[in-house]
Amino acid sequence: MLSYQHIYHAGNLADVHKHALLAWMLSYLTRKDKPLSYIETHGGRALYDLSAAESVKTGEAARGIQQVAHWFAEGHPYTRCLHQTTETYGQNSYPGSPLIATQLLRDGDRVTVAELHPQEHAALSHALPLAQVRQTDGFAMGHAMVPPTPRRGLMLIDPSYEIKDDYDTIPNHVRKYVRAWNVGVIAVWYPILTSGAHVNMLKTLVIDHPDALRHEVGFPPARPGHGMIGSGMFVIKPPFGLAAEAAKLKTRFDQLK
Repeated sequence: MLSYQHIYHAGNLADVHKHALLAWMLSYLTRKDKPLSYIETHGGRALYDLSAAESVKTGEAARGIQQVAHWFAEGHPYTRCLHQTTETYGQNSYPGSPLIATQLLRDGDRVTVAELHPQEHAALSHALPLAQVRQTDGFAMGHAMVPPTPRRGLMLIDPSYEIKDDYDTIPNHVRKYVRAWNVGVIAVWYPILTSGAHVNMLKTLVIDHPDALRHEVGFPPARPGHGMIGSGMFVIKPPFGLAAEAAKLKTRFDQLK
């Protein structure tokens, strides 16, 4: 499906959860002086204008990063990315996960991002001139790339889930990625939904990868009747210290209830 555009939701509380953990993981992985591969299966446009009509219409950023940025200390890698983005692109700019990756990774690291939507792909290519940006199915790209070179690294799987089959197919994709890339950190973001559409996917992921970190936070719906009431990250081969970082973040989200 090519209708989804993340600008309506950029900077919402789910983004805060996902991007804070992603930034922490990438910062941790770059402590070792060895090159990394970063693979993202569903990149979006990477750079968002929170003053755009689409963002203002939903108000999700206003109840998200614009409300909770103070949660993160100045030295936190997420904060560094937020500051770098606003300093470079303007006060109302917000970094998507591909931009966060390029900001935190180094010259010798490799960034490859897929985005199938034509307009989003064009914007992504413009935002990330030094990355490998591909207009292709992200899951297929993942299979073609693993194991990558460099072999150390992280893959983020972050689809819109507007294609309902994603809940059924993601465990099988992840199973194959892990088999081919046994040293890779693989992170799956998923929404917590009142419909429970995510539940069976998580059950399968937990059975397949019992040592993974499953981290979930809850928050009020963005508007009355909105079905997303939380955000989850399922991380296979989580970097040391991620569980403690995630626990600290959860205490912040618990304050919103």
